Amino acid sequence: MNQIILAIILTLLPIVELRGGLPVALLSASKENISPILVFAVIVLFNILLIFAIFFFLDYFHKIFLKFEFYKKFYSFYLTKMQKKIDKFEKAHNSMGIFALFLFVAIPLPLTGAYSGVFLSWIMGLKRKKSILAISLGVLTSGIIIYIGTMGITSFLG
Repeated sequence: MNQIILAIILTLLPIVELRGGLPVALLSASKENISPILVFAVIVLFNILLIFAIFFFLDYFHKIFLKFEFYKKFYSFYLTKMQKKIDKFEKAHNSMGIFALFLFVAIPLPLTGAYSGVFLSWIMGLKRKKSILAISLGVLTSGIIIYIGTMGITSFLG
């Protein structure tokens, strides 16, 4: 059960998110005879709830935190890391609409999870409800990909 809690914490961390938390949870579930579908649902739900928390933070606390040097440096670093992805997304967004946001989050690569999806939506001023839906569906799709990959690898390795 401690591994499941660790997996939830990993899921809530930037960069690690679902890509790190879900495999840990699934491996722990198999050892503890817990339903992998239940664990999948819990981890994905936490990652989806994170979307609301990030939007809330960006809407109400971001400006306050920018007064602190460590946060300002982190924000600048993150923005610099994300700039190429933001530029690509802006080009795709013009032609693909909100579907581009879904695809961005759905592909389980570094810096393409819920944090980055919310940040993209927020910084570009996209419609909130559509963004939340696109990011949530992206998290679910990414979770399914990670679930299939993790279960496939564990069954192959025995």
